[in-house]
Amino acid sequence: MALKIAVLASTRASDMQGIIDAIKRGYLNAEIKILFSNRKESYALERAKNNGIECLFIDSAGLSREEYDEKIIKELKKRDIELILLIGYMKILSKKFIDAYKFKIMNIHPSLLPAFAGGMDKNVHKAVLDYGCKITGCTLHFADESVDGGPIIIQKVCEVEDTDNENTLKEKVQNLEVHAFIEAIKLFSENKIKVEGRNVKLLK
Repeated sequence: MALKIAVLASTRASDMQGIIDAIKRGYLNAEIKILFSNRKESYALERAKNNGIECLFIDSAGLSREEYDEKIIKELKKRDIELILLIGYMKILSKKFIDAYKFKIMNIHPSLLPAFAGGMDKNVHKAVLDYGCKITGCTLHFADESVDGGPIIIQKVCEVEDTDNENTLKEKVQNLEVHAFIEAIKLFSENKIKVEGRNVKLLK
């Protein structure tokens, strides 16, 4: 049976395209059943439509974090979702959401956590450059109630070169993000991810 995945996105969900391609070529035995966005103008919704994936905009106006998450949980349960991917999702999840899908929610962050936690997109790459880092990369981790603080699953690294700027660094790191997602989804689908406290063991 193909692993049933849901994606939560606020912006473009660029990493999702690489996951879709890996599914199409048969590398991943998985299916993205639905994409949710909290922003009506998000290109992620268009990307989902273009790939024949069900998509749903849920407006958060006037709702508490818990009320909003309850709406999403309801839709996830309808579709028997087994794994949730946060791709540029700009909302902090409630305790109720985390508890309902403990160690089944993966978030990507464009730095080597715990360095530069809390930032988004190009702000992170700017911070990396301003600090003078020689290496950077991405971190895929299980989401918890903290911001970018859950147990780390996979980290991918690249060099920061003298010629790099925010745009070139974003491109490099985004490429790593796709590989991290694909690797983790495959391991998850094969029950090869084991969490012990803060340590995530990847079984061979």
